[in-house]
Amino acid sequence: MNHIWKRFAQSMRLMVGVPEYSVYVEHMRSAHPEQTIMSQEEFFRERMEARYGGKGRLNRCC
Repeated sequence: MNHIWKRFAQSMRLMVGVPEYSVYVEHMRSAHPEQTIMSQEEFFRERMEARYGGKGRLNRCC
């Protein structure tokens, strides 16, 4: 049951565009072991800036 809940929560996050930190960490460890892994806060901030624009400004019309 716990596995089903985790998959459901992951699906919901992907639907609304919330990035998965654990997937990022796994990728960085396997593909880029020489690079520093961002903290969860840094990762989330970077992903939101990449999606909506930098410096906390929303970059959209509405």
